[in-house]
Amino acid sequence: MLSIIIPVLNEAKNIEALLKHLSTNASLQNIAEITLVDGGSSDDTRMLIKQFSTNSPYNVQLISSEKGRAKQMNTGAKNATGSILYFLHADSFPPKNFDKLINTEVQKGNPAGCFKMKFDSNHWWLLMASWFTKFSWRACRGGDQSQFITRELFNQIGGYDETYVIYEDNILINELYKRNKFVIIQQPLISSARLYRDKGIWYVQYHFWCIYVKRWMGADADELYAYYVKHIKQNKKQQASVAETPREVFADK
Repeated sequence: MLSIIIPVLNEAKNIEALLKHLSTNASLQNIAEITLVDGGSSDDTRMLIKQFSTNSPYNVQLISSEKGRAKQMNTGAKNATGSILYFLHADSFPPKNFDKLINTEVQKGNPAGCFKMKFDSNHWWLLMASWFTKFSWRACRGGDQSQFITRELFNQIGGYDETYVIYEDNILINELYKRNKFVIIQQPLISSARLYRDKGIWYVQYHFWCIYVKRWMGADADELYAYYVKHIKQNKKQQASVAETPREVFADK
């Protein structure tokens, strides 16, 4: 049984679509629960989740946590009842029969992994970046690809490192790669390119690369978060001169 764990914060625009997608692309008998862990939403996220749960045959739960994706996902894991934990971002849509695909890999002896990914954009760079996610190279991994992991292995590692406000997905993935316990399922998960649209592809990609290199060179959690806040979180929409890419190229599928 899978326990689907989704950290949310002001996701009113996406959450209904995601819950409907999960319900129509998985088998009821394989899903222990869908747990949405709210970090303090101020929009209609909580109301929409409650409305959906009322009429859903799935066990849809809404719980609260301190804000912070690592804290929210750990809270969801503590409340999970399934033997497999499936961590999913609120703007990522896994493929049809994702539950069966995950179960098949676990039965093969692969206790952790993700799906390859496609962005919901036709921009050539994001198409190329998506294409590389089919390979097992460590540099091609990220939380947007989702993460399945057996409860036993998750507990052995100690869950997500809550000192990391960002990059927490990669810290867990690093531990899995050290143990040589990671598989990439060759079915595409569709992930939103909204951050790239909002701030510009080259701007976002450059600063994500900087964060990756900083961590590789030994930067701690506080340094990474300070850089993220300075260059991405508090940054308003970038001008076209910074993005070097006009908005018209972002044609959603």
